[in-house]
Amino acid sequence: MNNIHNVEKTMQKFQQLAKDAQSNGDPVLAQNYLQHADHYLRRYNELNERRENSLDRTVADEKSLPNEEITETAKDKTQAAN
Repeated sequence: MNNIHNVEKTMQKFQQLAKDAQSNGDPVLAQNYLQHADHYLRRYNELNERRENSLDRTVADEKSLPNEEITETAKDKTQAAN
């Protein structure tokens, strides 16, 4: 899973399943679900860190460009989106 929102939803689903299993008196199943949730938490943190690093690089790249190139780059991105 590479979509951070899907990873977050899946993590929350396993956390809820763990709570339900615990309230139903099944600590083994609850622990199993918590381990799955922990996996998705690590994946979420990894994707979030990757996204932040990507944003940091973009900002650094834009600061190093002369103003005319920033304007042209923004125009290119706008045209590509359309």
